[in-house]
Amino acid sequence: MSRTLTRRRATAAALTAALLVPLAACGNDDSPAKDSAGSKATGSAGAAPGADLTVLAAASLTDVFKTAGAAYEKAHPGTKITFSFAGSQELVAQVSQGSPADVLVTADTKSMDKVRADTGTPAIIARNRLVIATGEGNPHKVGDLKDLADTKLKVVLAAPEVPAGKYSKQILDAQKIMVEPVSQEPNVRAVLSKVELGEADAGLVYKTDAASAADKVDAVEIPDAQNAIAKYPAATLKDSKNAEAAAAFVAWLSSPEGQKILQDAGFQKP
Repeated sequence: MSRTLTRRRATAAALTAALLVPLAACGNDDSPAKDSAGSKATGSAGAAPGADLTVLAAASLTDVFKTAGAAYEKAHPGTKITFSFAGSQELVAQVSQGSPADVLVTADTKSMDKVRADTGTPAIIARNRLVIATGEGNPHKVGDLKDLADTKLKVVLAAPEVPAGKYSKQILDAQKIMVEPVSQEPNVRAVLSKVELGEADAGLVYKTDAASAADKVDAVEIPDAQNAIAKYPAATLKDSKNAEAAAAFVAWLSSPEGQKILQDAGFQKP
């Protein structure tokens, strides 16, 4: 082999190496962190891969997640989020049955624990608390939990298997208050609807639910010492076909942008 050819190859190799070094450096600088499930996650616009995501979310997140989804799609072109809202127990059943989805967000940790084998490590994204929802103007003058024991009052609660129902039972039992509900609903939004429509005089719902219907219902605060705090865990689903994009959305929910939307809606900090 001639010395001229050898020098040409050496020069070409050096140029190639020089070009690859800055590219590798850029890749390292922009590499997103991995979440605890092992998927790459990022909250920066344009960095997360575009994908069609299906998010299973607790019914009490209906309004705020619609706002959050629109904000996320705007910041992440190419991503479309479809939400499926229901009681957490229904969402867990869907996951157990293999329904295709990418992210699960429940209104309690116990529901999420039931599908631990199907999810990445959950992160608490928000907290909530219960209030007594009454008709507008509080016509029956409900003042505290004890008033719910009045048999003349039509009270509606979430079913015992629903997180809101579990929290309701917890705080009523702690105060030794016996309530005979006229109905037990499959999710907290159904409880709110009954009160809105005048089909019930009062019901226990989350503070954020009552706030979403402030023009139709009144909210009677429950003292902290008598209340329960709801925790909302979010996790990616292991069978997701869009693992990286799903992890990015879950991470964004804990970002300053995601947290502002949640807290503006009345949810508490994680």
